[in-house]
Amino acid sequence: MKKILHKARAVLLPLLLVGGCTTAQAAALNIFACEPEWGALAQELGGDNVEVFTATTALQDPHHIQARPSLIAKMRKADLLICTGSELESGWLPLLLRQSGNSKVQPGKPGYFEASRFVETLDKPQIIDRSQGDVHPGGNPHIQTSPHNISKVAAALLPLLQQLDADNSAAYQQRADDFGQRWQAAMQRWETKAAPLRGVAVVVHHRSWSYLQQWLGLNEVATLEPKPGVPASAGHLAEVLQQLDAQPARMIIRAAYQDGRADEWLADKTGLPAIALPFTVGGSEQAQDLFSLYDDTISRLLDGLAP
Repeated sequence: MKKILHKARAVLLPLLLVGGCTTAQAAALNIFACEPEWGALAQELGGDNVEVFTATTALQDPHHIQARPSLIAKMRKADLLICTGSELESGWLPLLLRQSGNSKVQPGKPGYFEASRFVETLDKPQIIDRSQGDVHPGGNPHIQTSPHNISKVAAALLPLLQQLDADNSAAYQQRADDFGQRWQAAMQRWETKAAPLRGVAVVVHHRSWSYLQQWLGLNEVATLEPKPGVPASAGHLAEVLQQLDAQPARMIIRAAYQDGRADEWLADKTGLPAIALPFTVGGSEQAQDLFSLYDDTISRLLDGLAP
């Protein structure tokens, strides 16, 4: 009997120790990210100290998401909510917040974080009029198309992570410093590689690319949507085609999640390349993290310049 008990203890003790280690290594913060870019950034800064759930994918329009019960369940468990803001999620996020009943991530609480608050937004409308399409009073929400904005959001997110999980403050700082160094080096590399794009005229599907255009010096000459969020009509496409006679472009660009039929029609009529850019992490096979997102974006734009 003693031998049996001894063998049982020998088997159970390692299991208990493993179980204890697993508990000790559990993530300190549960993070609910509205978009893939913020989920990726939270993982870069948090590492093993965070468990990140991303509510949307790169192949979904972040303006129009269904507030599913599974998202509500994830929101209930969140210690921190990271979203773009600037009304990008206004059609679905308020319902999730209300239904979750999670007081930690409500607006005004430490666990509520809007990335767009920490950058200078572009395209702020002079007049708020919904007849003008899907306008955003706070400015263009697609801030992730410039890596400079990622830097600003990272700088604002770090102290919040440290506040919410003070025990791991040093680890967050170390990861942020490492990320910042790698990010600055990558930006220099991207800007050198993208130099041929400066001044290049483009047609855009939606006003998704204002920050990318500002960063790389692209020149937007036409938009396929007659108004933001309004699908291109045959009449408007004919106007764009005529407009390009006076203002020639080099390529047509759209986000991976957008319907490419209008782009392909215009490409067929003009001979311009129609380029689908990843837009966010996961938008292409190559864009699987923040670094490869910009690598792939610039490579695809440069491919569009090829004769």
